[in-house]
Amino acid sequence: MMKEYRWQLLALFLAIILFITSFIITRSNTPTPPPANTPAPTQIVQSEPTSIPTDAPQPVNNANPIARPVSDDIPTYREGLIGRVNRLNPLYASLNPAESDITSLIFEGMTKINQYGEIIPSLATEWVVAFDGLEYMVSLRTDVLWQDGTPFDADDVIYTVSILQSPDFSGAEALGAFWRTVEVEKVTDHLLRFRLAQPLATFPEAMRIGILPEHALRGTNAAQLASHPFNLSPIGTGAYQLEAIRADGGVIRIIDLRVAPNYRLRPEGATGYGLERIRFRLYDDYAGVLGGLQTGELDAYATRNAPERLDLLNFASIITPYTAYEAVLGTLLFNWGRDSVDYFRDERVRQALVLGLDRTSIIEKTLFNLAIRADSPLPPISWAYAYGDEINAQWKIDFNLAQSELSIVAQQLSITEGDILTFNILTLNRPEWINLANEISAQWRALRVNAVVEAVDLDTYNARLDSGEFDTVLVELSKEGDADPDVYAFWHEGQYPDGKNYGGMNDRTISEALERARRDVNGTNRTIFYHTFQREFIQKAVAIPLYHPLFTYAVNPKVTGIQLGFIGASPDRFLTIQDWQLTN
Repeated sequence: MMKEYRWQLLALFLAIILFITSFIITRSNTPTPPPANTPAPTQIVQSEPTSIPTDAPQPVNNANPIARPVSDDIPTYREGLIGRVNRLNPLYASLNPAESDITSLIFEGMTKINQYGEIIPSLATEWVVAFDGLEYMVSLRTDVLWQDGTPFDADDVIYTVSILQSPDFSGAEALGAFWRTVEVEKVTDHLLRFRLAQPLATFPEAMRIGILPEHALRGTNAAQLASHPFNLSPIGTGAYQLEAIRADGGVIRIIDLRVAPNYRLRPEGATGYGLERIRFRLYDDYAGVLGGLQTGELDAYATRNAPERLDLLNFASIITPYTAYEAVLGTLLFNWGRDSVDYFRDERVRQALVLGLDRTSIIEKTLFNLAIRADSPLPPISWAYAYGDEINAQWKIDFNLAQSELSIVAQQLSITEGDILTFNILTLNRPEWINLANEISAQWRALRVNAVVEAVDLDTYNARLDSGEFDTVLVELSKEGDADPDVYAFWHEGQYPDGKNYGGMNDRTISEALERARRDVNGTNRTIFYHTFQREFIQKAVAIPLYHPLFTYAVNPKVTGIQLGFIGASPDRFLTIQDWQLTN
């Protein structure tokens, strides 16, 4: 019987021998798997860092800085910063201006802004909003690598949001409070669903927050993240990555960034970025920065305040000043809620006071080279700004009409001689503000208005501003870090007395326009609502917009290609860094 199957048995036996031989050969040629790619903490070194290749054809892991000789031929752009750097982490960056500048180049958000302050995709490719405005479906890019070569996906966003939502998150309180109202769900590796508590057209702005790498921080909670070694050995997806950190006496003094090879693999990174290395030098004060500019140690510095701006204009031989509007409105508020000056609730009184001011001359006399006259509560560079007759025709100077309007008020108040109105202008004890207030007071004297300037220290000013203890007040309303034109917090009737509507401005048409603008996700509709807001604001003279401070970026003339657009925060100066070049 076995004879009948001898050939089949022989074939089976040979097949078994061949399989065993093949298995042994295969095992002997299989490479040992590499260890897990876990980045080590950054070393703080004293010497220059190692060169990073910029033409790598394949994804590379260059996440950690390494020391190199002091001298090399790599084009290096050197910028001065004032302050200390302890964490290069986008979730904490808003607490420290120096850290914010640096991390903006290392990390990216799901969205970013263009030169007009418009929200555009970054790590996201697009988003679709549900009809009720409560749900956002966000698609993520599939071609993005972290600086250690790991692919970016939805898990990174989920992890970042979980940190922001944690009660142990020690970053900005408002940031954590907002994200705790948002639900996020992973649909696929590159698709997310966000659910909001209420319709909010500004949600794409919130998606600008820098995203952290889940794979590098897996298992790290919010409490641990604050002191994690990652904060000085960051891994991002941005155009630049950390190359080296150098310290003196335990204090970080220099941080070098290099163009990230993995960013070069992306379409937007294939060209440009002529500034191969960016070196940030940290100083204790402005005097140190100025010395660095004068000795040629620095190529650039972004000024932080008016005195620095004016001072640097005296060094035109060594710097070129680039200017833009800051996301700040300098304005004079009327106190609608104070009974002792209840006449400010009368539209005719406010309009008369506006007609009696030559705002152009006031700004030129008191804030020359420091600010630009404001004609709207929104900055001119914003996409929501209303141009032409809708805005500009409303601002006119007519002393005769102003006197006529105030004469009617005087008759109603039974005032036949002396001052028609007497009230205070509260101002912070800053020379430029005091000069501004005095100039306003002087012009109003021609209208028989006695506006007494009252300058106080910062603590007193803030206390009286919050409590409403003023007749009128000079104030700067800041939207720093926020590119969206939403000014609901400053001008909506519901933001008084516990919000930032310090003067108690109460107008239903304006409030309704702001409500609709922040709820409607349609950009065209939002523009219409903001134009309505601006038109009503000016026609009713609810406050007097005076100026927008200038943001000044002082740069060595050998650096070319710089263009400043919308500056919602200081890091926005880097929006066009891809086009910057160093010349000899």
